[in-house]
Amino acid sequence: MYNVLIAEDDFHVAEIHEQYLSKFPEMTLVGKAMNAKETMGYLDKENIDLILLDVYMPDMLGTELLEQIRKQSPQVDIIMITAATDKAFLEKALHYGVQHYMIKPVTLEQFSSALKQYLRNKKVLQSMEEVDQETVNHLFGSPSKVPEKSVLPSGIDYLTLKKVSEILTAESQGITSEEVGAKMGASRTTARRYLEYLVGIGQADVEHAYGIVGRPERRYHAR
Repeated sequence: MYNVLIAEDDFHVAEIHEQYLSKFPEMTLVGKAMNAKETMGYLDKENIDLILLDVYMPDMLGTELLEQIRKQSPQVDIIMITAATDKAFLEKALHYGVQHYMIKPVTLEQFSSALKQYLRNKKVLQSMEEVDQETVNHLFGSPSKVPEKSVLPSGIDYLTLKKVSEILTAESQGITSEEVGAKMGASRTTARRYLEYLVGIGQADVEHAYGIVGRPERRYHAR
């Protein structure tokens, strides 16, 4: 679970972003700050993993607030959300290592894409004790093929991964781990392990859908 703070002075915009955020079960909203002072207060008393930070705050520009955030909580991740198109804001955001930068109005599709990328990167980093160039390529680029055998983690077989990737690519409407298992002659658990690995390296997306009996199921889509 990731603790998220929404720092946004517009109440209605903050409500919309809260609704978007509720679609991610991995995310927990710990609060909504209306200004820079409240933002720093939350950081002081809460364990925040990610801030959705507006640029235009009533008491301080979000780009100036970045410096204070980095001094007090250097480990916190930040996604900037702004109506500004000034290049200087983007340059400062990059300087302070923001995870993503979105220009308002932010659609659900844009918001979801940014959060999914954030979660994918987190998952990749958490799955490895050491990084290599292949890992860096996945974090900073857009991988389009199954990783080489030499960079696969323990428990992931190259040929099996390639087969799962081919099955996933052929299913334009998405597919469940149970269906993948049936197609490749493996258990649902095995199929899911490989599908989750593809999600982790950015080659697949996953959504929660409801099956015929009404229970939620994870449906995977090739990227």
